[in-house]
Amino acid sequence: MGLGLGLREGEGRSGSGKWSGPQRLIDLREMEYKIKNMDEQEFQRKYLNLKILKGIQTYLKSEGEEESVVYPIRVPQELLYQMVKLQGAESADKLVHHIFTIGLSIWSERLFQESFGAPENLKAFIQLMKERESKEK
Repeated sequence: MGLGLGLREGEGRSGSGKWSGPQRLIDLREMEYKIKNMDEQEFQRKYLNLKILKGIQTYLKSEGEEESVVYPIRVPQELLYQMVKLQGAESADKLVHHIFTIGLSIWSERLFQESFGAPENLKAFIQLMKERESKEK
């Protein structure tokens, strides 16, 4: 039975939903071409997104030790009230931080997908950055 994509079940994509075989190779080559031939504005956008992702990675690995504080943060009032009542203020603070790190992880994954799509594309972009740096020297 067709899937409406010109493919039969089991063709073209692996079980993970990603292209496999020749189609994946074509997609990777197209992305590599796009990375090498992107304009300066796109390069700068990807570069800034890479810096953001690196900062998030460092923050998550440090378990919040390397942090900046921003107030006010909006959270459900009942959540805070009940957590303070049940487990104390420090526990409520830890819970809010935990919720934040989960959201940050999800958001950074989306940013990665929008900016690079796959680890291979990130590697190609980093290689392009290295090539640009060596030309500037």
